[in-house]
Amino acid sequence: MDLTPSSKDKKKTPKQSMLLCCKLYISESRNKEALDAIERAAKHDPETVTVNKFEDRAYNRVRYTLVSYVAQDSTGCPIYSPLHQTVVAMAEAAYAAIDLELHSGAHPRLGVVDDIVFHPLARARLEEAAWLAKTVAADIGNHFQVPVFLYAAAHPTGKALDTIRRELGYYRPNFMGNQWAGWDQPETLAEKPDEGPTSVTRARGIAMIGARPWVATYNVPIMSTDVSATRRIAQMVSGRGGGLPTVQTLGLVHGEDSTEIACMLLEPNRVGADRVQNRVQMLAAQEGLDVENGYFTDFSPEMIVERYYKLISAESD
Repeated sequence: MDLTPSSKDKKKTPKQSMLLCCKLYISESRNKEALDAIERAAKHDPETVTVNKFEDRAYNRVRYTLVSYVAQDSTGCPIYSPLHQTVVAMAEAAYAAIDLELHSGAHPRLGVVDDIVFHPLARARLEEAAWLAKTVAADIGNHFQVPVFLYAAAHPTGKALDTIRRELGYYRPNFMGNQWAGWDQPETLAEKPDEGPTSVTRARGIAMIGARPWVATYNVPIMSTDVSATRRIAQMVSGRGGGLPTVQTLGLVHGEDSTEIACMLLEPNRVGADRVQNRVQMLAAQEGLDVENGYFTDFSPEMIVERYYKLISAESD
């Protein structure tokens, strides 16, 4: 499928066909003033487009999907993307408006700016996404004095996000057995971060920043409050638990009367949502639990590119 702009659209420039996508995860969804401040910062550069926003009040977490171009020098090395300053501006707004010590939710997190991941789109390469991840990480680490851990293509050895998270205690709830609240990790890190200090500011926490090929996120609601059963199902669905390869899962409380299996499909063209849904339904039936149809939390890469071109064109009219 050709994802470059049509020849009829004379307002597009060749550089815009080399696109990067940033998914920015922030630990807040209940404080409208904080979200408003972050979204004002998202308009820092009109060449960066917010193509989607996904909020979850039970998780107290929001994800912004941002797209812009990446420019290269004469040797083909990346030198500039409007995403750089936009993401840094949004992080600055988040740190100013959110105190991790006062935050709680049903989704794990280790920082106000919890995760930033860059994906190549259209004609861009993974190397360009990794360059931008490392550039943003240096700014967040140094300007805001936040420890930053790089992962996947942005890490020197390609270290996986889930490996780093396990080392840092990301998956262990610290409140009511199924919630995450405040900061309860050591304030001096045992592992040296890739950027920023080794000491943690409790109000800001730490950040994960990486680059990798497209990852789909797909959640399956379980109509039960039995989080232990949901966690068992999640483990058996995951590749780590002997289930579907390239699938990572979390079994989480989701509201007052249900739980949910949050899935990351690391290679969605290899193992897609249909296989995940079928496996969850089969395992849930063995537990005597009902399952609703799952849902993606973001658009496909093709849809994101299409929305970007429509929105950037509308803004230039």
